[in-house]
Amino acid sequence: MLIPSIDLLGGRIVQLVQGERPALDFDDFEYWIDRFSGYPLVQLIDLDAAKRTGNNRGLIEQFVRRLPCQVGGGIRTLQDVRDLLAAGASKVILGSSLFDGSNGANGLIRHSFAAELAACVGLDPLVFSVDAKGGQVAVRGWQEQISLAPAQAMRELEPYCGGFLYTHIDGEGMMAGFPIDVARALRQETTRQLIVAGGIRSQEEIDTLDAMGVDAVAGMAIYTGALPA
Repeated sequence: MLIPSIDLLGGRIVQLVQGERPALDFDDFEYWIDRFSGYPLVQLIDLDAAKRTGNNRGLIEQFVRRLPCQVGGGIRTLQDVRDLLAAGASKVILGSSLFDGSNGANGLIRHSFAAELAACVGLDPLVFSVDAKGGQVAVRGWQEQISLAPAQAMRELEPYCGGFLYTHIDGEGMMAGFPIDVARALRQETTRQLIVAGGIRSQEEIDTLDAMGVDAVAGMAIYTGALPA
């Protein structure tokens, strides 16, 4: 399954290279809502909230009323999850709030928090984001890394969620292709839904991933027209 991505920064739809350098931006929200209306799921990320520089909550509420969205970015508490689900989000993505430690610390997983989320809202609405830069989990808007491999994080978090989102930050926004061997290895680590992102550029890649039971998020390839939306 192809999942289009909408990343919000400063009240606009953007595409960043490796989560940092701006490459594209749009403010024609109605156009993209119409383009994505036929998809079973759209990924909606609040980059301002992820980077702790603000939020785009008003825009998010507009999108989730119109599209089936899994929403992420700066979601830190059970109440955040409940609020987004109440606003109309289909699923909620959590990442940094699941981990303790940064800058080379132990990178311990917050099992009790993950268990609380699962107990209160169930597994199905929860997508846990395990994003990697240089083979290690990246947090705080991808600005910090912890000494934890994505595969280990997924093994420990599997009891508490309905799916995982893995973003290959090294290739994000570069349209250089997703490393299929990484997807294949991660697929073996979990029985949950597995969604991958980062560099996806062709229908052939999406078909290959789909045959492995892996869903694909694409942003840059859609916005540049390399993939038809």
